[in-house]
Amino acid sequence: MTAQSELRLLPWAGPEGKPCYLDTDDREGYMSRLADHIEAVQLGMAAELLGQSVQVLDDEIEDLEKLKLVAAQLAGALRDVLRVATSRGHRLAKSE
Repeated sequence: MTAQSELRLLPWAGPEGKPCYLDTDDREGYMSRLADHIEAVQLGMAAELLGQSVQVLDDEIEDLEKLKLVAAQLAGALRDVLRVATSRGHRLAKSE
């Protein structure tokens, strides 16, 4: 059995928010490519959301509901980006 530190943390959560892992050495396999694609989408969406949130925060007349929505979206994007960073950090440590 592969140690958990050698598994790839996938960019999505499983049931009940539990992390999902991939056990493969094939970086060109279907699941690895799917995970790479989803990571890229998540990072792109986070960058776009950051730009939008700066605009909302700069607008002095935005209402509280809009600010709450942006905060919730930023929290979700931050969760995704941290998962990507953790996964990539584990893979970097493994390849050294």
